[in-house]
Amino acid sequence: MPASILGEVGHLFEAALTRDTITRLSCPSCGSVHVAQLLGDNGGVSYVCTACGHSWS
Repeated sequence: MPASILGEVGHLFEAALTRDTITRLSCPSCGSVHVAQLLGDNGGVSYVCTACGHSWS
């Protein structure tokens, strides 16, 4: 048994960091990670960069 709680849950932190890196969106125009997800009228999904205003789907 690990001597501390960090030893017990350390692998969870590593998995969270890996998942965050993989799923993070970035703007194809400026490279910013400040991206918002929008839902369209027809149910489609679009994205908009809050840094430069570029939008894509």
